[in-house]
Amino acid sequence: MALAERAKQLNPHHPGWYWYADFYNAYRQGDYPDALNFVLKANLPGHWGTQAALAASYGQLGERDAAGKALRDLLKLRPDFANTIHKDCEKWWGPDYGKRFIDGLRKAGLSIPDSGSSDSPRRIDPVTSRAERARTEAATKSVAVLPFVNMSADKNDEYLSDGMTEELINALARVPGLRVPGRSSSFAFKGKNEDDIFRKVGEQLHVNAVLEGSVRKAGDKLRITAQLINVADGYHLWSEDYDGDVRDIFTFQSNVAQHVVEALQIKLGVEAARALAKKSTENPEAHRLYLLGRYEFGKYSEAGWTTSIRYYEQALKLDPNYALAYCGLADTYAYMGGVVMPSKEAVAKEKEFAQKALELDPELPEAHLSLACALAGAFDWRNAQIEFDRAIELNPNLAWAYEIYAWFLGGLGRLDEAIAKDKKAIELDPLNSFFQSALAYFLYHARRYDDAIVQIKKTLELDPASTLGRHLLGCCLLWKGDTAGAIAEFQRSKTVVAGAWYQGLLGYAYAISGDRPKAEQILRELEQMAKRQYVSTTAFADIHLGLGEKEKALDWLEKSYQDQESACWYLKVDPIYDSVRNEPRFQALVQKVFGSNL
Repeated sequence: MALAERAKQLNPHHPGWYWYADFYNAYRQGDYPDALNFVLKANLPGHWGTQAALAASYGQLGERDAAGKALRDLLKLRPDFANTIHKDCEKWWGPDYGKRFIDGLRKAGLSIPDSGSSDSPRRIDPVTSRAERARTEAATKSVAVLPFVNMSADKNDEYLSDGMTEELINALARVPGLRVPGRSSSFAFKGKNEDDIFRKVGEQLHVNAVLEGSVRKAGDKLRITAQLINVADGYHLWSEDYDGDVRDIFTFQSNVAQHVVEALQIKLGVEAARALAKKSTENPEAHRLYLLGRYEFGKYSEAGWTTSIRYYEQALKLDPNYALAYCGLADTYAYMGGVVMPSKEAVAKEKEFAQKALELDPELPEAHLSLACALAGAFDWRNAQIEFDRAIELNPNLAWAYEIYAWFLGGLGRLDEAIAKDKKAIELDPLNSFFQSALAYFLYHARRYDDAIVQIKKTLELDPASTLGRHLLGCCLLWKGDTAGAIAEFQRSKTVVAGAWYQGLLGYAYAISGDRPKAEQILRELEQMAKRQYVSTTAFADIHLGLGEKEKALDWLEKSYQDQESACWYLKVDPIYDSVRNEPRFQALVQKVFGSNL
């Protein structure tokens, strides 16, 4: 140290590396604040040693964000640093300092193999059993993509960070051997940044790695930060910063996905590698409009759906070969049918756009799923099943394919298969409250009302605002004889759902409870509403069933069939139709809907 001090005195304009001796001495003694101060004085950001020293110092001081940035800069300069650090320590420093330095880097989040090993991702105790080690290695083939943070000054750019998150989920979900929880489970953690967030994600989503990052847009410039974290110890498995123009977003996304696969040591075949690198469009502006469409679609409102259609159409004007944009249109009409517009009209558009997507990309799983939904909506059960199976074959991690397939099977009366498919969807997207509610629906259709209520309560713990859960709880209470409880639940869901089909159950409950005036009042309200907006024909049928007016109810059910209402899917299984199940007109209707699939 005396020599170092003398050298600085003799050369007041000495180079920055003269401060390394002071850093070494302070760090060796555990004086990490001074160590950090000395390496900052060195001011040599382009030298790997500076970034390593910064990362180790910040790591010891518990400054996670600063440590993460230093690590990213270090790995840009020395990508293999984690595998060479032991040799570096042996070459330059003594064993005690080297051990302390490696400890700081590990606290910073760098996954460093044990000495003598180049492939151990983290320290494993010698007494760890072979079976436990195998389970750990198997579990690492799973990753949750947390919502990327919008760091742009304009908060309206959130569609970009959300869109990148969703596209990374979709890309990684197609990697064979990698489990990726679905969008709903990922976005359940949006805005949450508590200290133990990675542990919570690991526990709730059953993953061993988490991908997180941020997106900052300024004009046409774009900065993306991404890092892959090992849940077990918080170490960084990989991290990177990307700077460029908005048009570079495709390259950024592809690079992030590729690096995640490499960090998790997954070997890709030729087809899987090609799929991972595939771009959905070459037009950045079309892509931006598509992301805006997805963002608006996710609001699940009439206004959001209408806006999303406009964005998809604009994207297709710029790139008429954008298959995913056609899928976006198909999916939006699928949601609107029977809710804000007649199902038959929606199904026709849904089928048209799904078929167009498949013409452009026959291997696109989302397009096969869209077509499956359209065919099922048109009561083409045989061909719908072929498309469901093809979608899952192309992407076994496509949670929504299992979910909608479950509803399809449930309508056909294959309830055990429906429950199995829904459980698979939940496995892929465990925090999706719709999937959880659907499981209760299939139990309800199986007349297992108590089991359904248990499942509904789980759903409401996950999402207390679940309208579907409240509606279904009302249905179960209704058939258990608690009409007052059912009415209370139906009233809670009445005001928040478009299409008015929920109100039909409320009117039915009033009718069978003996309160005919209230049931008739709801009927009149629906008639007036139908003059202003679309109202599901099933709502009218339900109320007439409650009032004991079977012929009128059957008239409305016939119209539901003509309109291709999705409620026709449940004619075979819904208890509300028990009072007309033996009526010839009803049986003929069931035959028309299901044909040879009875």
